[in-house]
Amino acid sequence: MRWYRRLLLGGTAVGAGLLLYAGAPPRELWWLAPVAFAGLWAVLQGRSARAGAGYGFAFGLGFFLPLLSWTGEFVGPLPWLALATVEALVIALAGAGIAVVSRLPAAPLWAAAVWVAAEALIARAPFGGFPWGRVAFGQPSGVFLPVAAIGGAPLLTAAVVLTGFGAGELVRRAVQGGGPSGRRPALVVPALLAIGPVIAGLLASLTVGTTTIGGQAVVAVIQGNVPRAGLDFNAQRRAVLDNHAARTIQLAADVAAGRYPRPALVIWPENSSDIDPLRNLDARAVIDQAARSIGVPILVGAVLRNDDGHYTNTMIVWDPRTGPGQRHDKRRVQPFGEYVPYRDFFRLFSPYVDRASDFVPGNGDGAVDIGPVRVGIATCYEVVFDDLVRQSVRSGAQVLAVPTNNATFGYTQMTYQQQAISRVRAVEHGRTVLVAATSGVSAVIGPDGTVKQETRLFTPAALVAGVPLRSGTTLATRLGPAPEWALVTLGVVGVAAALMMRGRSSTEDRRGAPAKEDVDGGSARRVRRKGWSNRRGDTDLRRTGQPASGAEPAARRGT
Repeated sequence: MRWYRRLLLGGTAVGAGLLLYAGAPPRELWWLAPVAFAGLWAVLQGRSARAGAGYGFAFGLGFFLPLLSWTGEFVGPLPWLALATVEALVIALAGAGIAVVSRLPAAPLWAAAVWVAAEALIARAPFGGFPWGRVAFGQPSGVFLPVAAIGGAPLLTAAVVLTGFGAGELVRRAVQGGGPSGRRPALVVPALLAIGPVIAGLLASLTVGTTTIGGQAVVAVIQGNVPRAGLDFNAQRRAVLDNHAARTIQLAADVAAGRYPRPALVIWPENSSDIDPLRNLDARAVIDQAARSIGVPILVGAVLRNDDGHYTNTMIVWDPRTGPGQRHDKRRVQPFGEYVPYRDFFRLFSPYVDRASDFVPGNGDGAVDIGPVRVGIATCYEVVFDDLVRQSVRSGAQVLAVPTNNATFGYTQMTYQQQAISRVRAVEHGRTVLVAATSGVSAVIGPDGTVKQETRLFTPAALVAGVPLRSGTTLATRLGPAPEWALVTLGVVGVAAALMMRGRSSTEDRRGAPAKEDVDGGSARRVRRKGWSNRRGDTDLRRTGQPASGAEPAARRGT
């Protein structure tokens, strides 16, 4: 392949990755994702595994570099570039696999499964995974979103990718036409693969928000704000705590004046009390005052120090009469944020390593009782993990809470991306999701994924809303990881089958098998006949059925 053709294909791969990013939150251009994957298909279809890996890596960089730029907002570009590169390397594996299966019958279906397998790997490794950039999380609205209620985020990803790959194959066949054989291209299968997920989304929309309602409750979400954005937001930890207490006391005055109904519970964000209120009497007194003023339990985000010197990122149910009660310790702590693996090694690359804390994970069931309501909790980073959110719902959660601290990422797109993930979770499990952020954007999200209320960044606010208490479960909740593992298996089987077929074809070719047609994409291509050169003579043989003038049988040339 000439260098300019490689450059063109590489540029197309990068452009397709950028297009996928362009459709991601805060933009809700959900339809750009299938277009991006149609472009990726045009690059990968029919390529070798090696070429597929290279173009897949280019696509991954085009997507992850802009998507994850917020990770380097206050710590420099090295963590951002390293994370984006690792994610792109996994997409390189996907690119190789997609290229391998691209010649199978119904190739887009196998290829979409390969993509889901790559996302499954990203969700688990390294260091517990970082599935922030899953295709599903860029679909907080649109025709595909209801698929999440059927098979969760993995099936939602598969629907988007399959539509893109199917459309790409449809266009390829239509443009290619019948080829030298004169046969009409087979368009039915790629058309069905492209349209099928759209139809599935429309049908699934009939089930969204239909889980059993076990009553209703008024809830309040407090956003107290922080003194300043960045890593030093907690240098004034007492100010952060006072801000949330003051905004709760103001809400209590509004309730007393009849401007808001009295809530049954109040949600504070993660890190709303970075001073351990179980050890510090001043912090305890501030929270007690806020809880007594509103007269209902508050879910307080606190940093607790254990007797062994480690810390837990904990949400505590704080009763206005009895004080601290049930607690949720964050089950999956964030590497390089809440703890640093191989600290001595990574200290060589960044001085910010020593600013990371030493948190340990909890092991609860992800749900607590706050007054009359059973609330599932996914603290900040936890919301990106399928198993954790599902465990909360399976533990009886009637609503979901996502307490988070986004102050360390300033005015970046991070908070909007996290809100989009919460919207997908709402549809996936048929639950209202309450996002409580220290500095924004806090939100009340309905079970259908719509944002009912939200705040602005770095603005003190209180959201009060009546929400349904759901007790039923969606099919996605009941199936759990089964759709993902089925798709992963399909992808692995597809790659294995394609490799076996290619190996068998190579063996037959070496043994001098007669010419045969390889029908791919509706066009017939003549495979090299025994005794004829695979260079110029082979080219003319494909075009005219006759060897080029001057071309000699391979046997006479001793090859």
